Amino acid sequence: MNELERITVDPQQCGGRPCIRGLRVRVSDVLDLLASGASREEILEDYPYLEDGDISAALAYAAKQLDHSVVRVA
Repeated sequence: MNELERITVDPQQCGGRPCIRGLRVRVSDVLDLLASGASREEILEDYPYLEDGDISAALAYAAKQLDHSVVRVA
């Protein structure tokens, strides 16, 4: 499975925010956990229905959202 295929967006779920595999776990939830210092192992222990690839997918999704062209005015 392609990492980004794990990210789903459904207007009827979590207000249309990106989620992990149709679960009610938002990408932002995973990112917040990582930012607060939680390890992958801790996240997977606390959320046993998540897979390691889901955490990688959340990171890849965030990186892709931030990847934009920089236009400089001369």
